[in-house]
Amino acid sequence: MSRRKRPGVFRPRRPLPVAVGEEHEVEIEEMSRRGDAGVARIEGLIIFVPGTRPGQHVRIRIIRVGRNYAVAQVV
Repeated sequence: MSRRKRPGVFRPRRPLPVAVGEEHEVEIEEMSRRGDAGVARIEGLIIFVPGTRPGQHVRIRIIRVGRNYAVAQVV
């Protein structure tokens, strides 16, 4: 029995809304599941900010960017 290749659906990846070194003003919305960082969002991208708590409004600098998240530090 021959195997037929099924064409996959190609979705171009949208550009990430942040880059390493950029600074942003964000509101910390919640704590990470591990409890070691606050979580903010920029255009839907999750930003982990260690040393913050929900409700804080902080200026951050992006220090690492992954496929689905970024890590930042308070400036």
